[in-house]
Amino acid sequence: MNTLAIFGAGKLGEALLSGLRRAGRTPDEIVIVERYEERAAFLLEKYQVRAVTPAEAVAHARTLIVAVKPQDVGVLLDSLAPLVTPDHLVVSVAAGIPTKYYEARLADGVPVIRVMPNTPALVDEAMSVVSGGAHAEEKHLAAAEALLQPVGKVRRLPESQQDAVTALSGSGPAYFFFLVEAMIDAGILLGIPRDVAADLIVQSALGAAKMLSEAGTHPVQLREAVTSPGGTTIAAIRELERHGVRAALLDAIEAARDRSVELGQLY
Repeated sequence: MNTLAIFGAGKLGEALLSGLRRAGRTPDEIVIVERYEERAAFLLEKYQVRAVTPAEAVAHARTLIVAVKPQDVGVLLDSLAPLVTPDHLVVSVAAGIPTKYYEARLADGVPVIRVMPNTPALVDEAMSVVSGGAHAEEKHLAAAEALLQPVGKVRRLPESQQDAVTALSGSGPAYFFFLVEAMIDAGILLGIPRDVAADLIVQSALGAAKMLSEAGTHPVQLREAVTSPGGTTIAAIRELERHGVRAALLDAIEAARDRSVELGQLY
């Protein structure tokens, strides 16, 4: 039995745990390492998985999912270094930490997979990107993809592109939340009650996302289908372009990429 160990059971760790349980993993196949006893008790009650020590996790599991906060990874690796062997697979969902950071602290030959998920993992609609380290083989990448598929979509890219991925999809949900927030405010400005405005915008966003996902059509074509000559939509688009919204978005995502690079250099 290939037992999984999840180190860190915060929001993302729990999202992965929840997805794995829904995908058919039994409680006997998953253990967690969680420092807070109250949190561990909550997860035991909700998912029937038990909390163990780091040493017990490594002894019983072959796949080790690191979901602790980035600032806690170094301390965790210090405790795991004497225990982890090349027979293990380390899957890191700790944001910004390169595979070489793990490889330098673990035994030579330990396969490491770096993953950039995002918060829609909480509703099984994550976009996760996996990248293999120096010792990761096809079987390791495939195993990491299988772990993540229950909580959303998975793509594979070179690790050199992970900073761009962080800026696009890792931070991406925040951009949409920001836009939805502004549109709800616009609805209020136009006299629509907040709850109604929120309902209108959220459903419009959901429908638009589904069209983008299922239509297989370029977003320009979908936008043009809504944009009648001399109509309301083209008037709005003109204002967005006049205020430089497209350029601002490009600059924002580039800034997020640059910050991701800076953070990665700390490790």
